[in-house]
Amino acid sequence: MKLKFLIFATVLAAMGPGRDAPPPDPAALPQAESTASERGQPRNPARLPPVAEREAPEIQAQDRDMSSQEPGALEVVGFDEVTPDELLWTRRPIVVFADTPGDPAVTDQMRMLNEGAALLVQRDVIVIVDTDPRANSIWRQQLRPSGFSLVVMDKDGQVKQRKPFPWSVREISRAIDRFPLRRQETGRAAQR
Repeated sequence: MKLKFLIFATVLAAMGPGRDAPPPDPAALPQAESTASERGQPRNPARLPPVAEREAPEIQAQDRDMSSQEPGALEVVGFDEVTPDELLWTRRPIVVFADTPGDPAVTDQMRMLNEGAALLVQRDVIVIVDTDPRANSIWRQQLRPSGFSLVVMDKDGQVKQRKPFPWSVREISRAIDRFPLRRQETGRAAQR
């Protein structure tokens, strides 16, 4: 009986204060060394800077001819520059959707994609950014995102992964490596 009471008391203490307790002061909370987005979790909106201080991700159009690109450069294009049919059997689209260009999740996702560009270039990835829901692009019509959304597709045009939060390049590349088409590619590469 004492053991049951001890377990109950431990669980009750672990649950923290009741609903009537005031919320903790954010300034008094310890700051974690890694951000939530690095751990694959959505960011806490209470810790974000005001919208005016956030930077919109830079979306620069690049020539789609891979021979003219510098090695290791990740190709990032706007939603109106390429269609899904143009990429069929040649590239793996990663589509980043948001309702506004200033969405902090887009900023985090673009930073992570740029930092791990070499891994994505090896996997024939092209990044398409669509932060204008009013344009109703072909990408939005086919993929039907809601708010921030990361969609990873394979060369056959099939959606393989959908994430409602930023995803690290390490996780994206691991997911791509499990695609059947990618396994065929690496199998052929090993036989040469």
